[in-house]
Amino acid sequence: MPEARKLDKIDRNILRHLQADAGITNAELAGRVNLSPTAAMRRVDKLKQDGIIRKVVALADPAKLDLTTLVIVGVVLDRSTPASFAEFEEAARKVPGCLECHLVAGEFDYFLIVRTRDLERFNKLHADEILTLPGVRQIRTFFVVKQILSTTELPV
Repeated sequence: MPEARKLDKIDRNILRHLQADAGITNAELAGRVNLSPTAAMRRVDKLKQDGIIRKVVALADPAKLDLTTLVIVGVVLDRSTPASFAEFEEAARKVPGCLECHLVAGEFDYFLIVRTRDLERFNKLHADEILTLPGVRQIRTFFVVKQILSTTELPV
């Protein structure tokens, strides 16, 4: 695994601003970090080239899209082999509304973060997609009652 590139104070400042709002103009970013627009763009391009900025996205509001049901699904597989993990992971990537899939240590093998319209839609997704994932032995479902924190901003 390659060693992480050391970021200077300006790079960290650029990342803080772009993580908060990647839609700001280069001129606005440059003003906020006290660089010329050319220097700011050069630094952003270097952060992208080095893979520190993986991609720039728009974050949609789930409520405005009527996707207000957030569910955490704990999954236990029937086997703990590299092949069973790979097969499950490939299939989990295709589950509609699955935002995240994490291999974890402990009682479960995986946690899926799923967003859907309502309980009825989740029940259908559960029956048609999640229960049919390869190698699943047990599933435990946790419905989120209140989301306290959700961010994409990393501490830099």
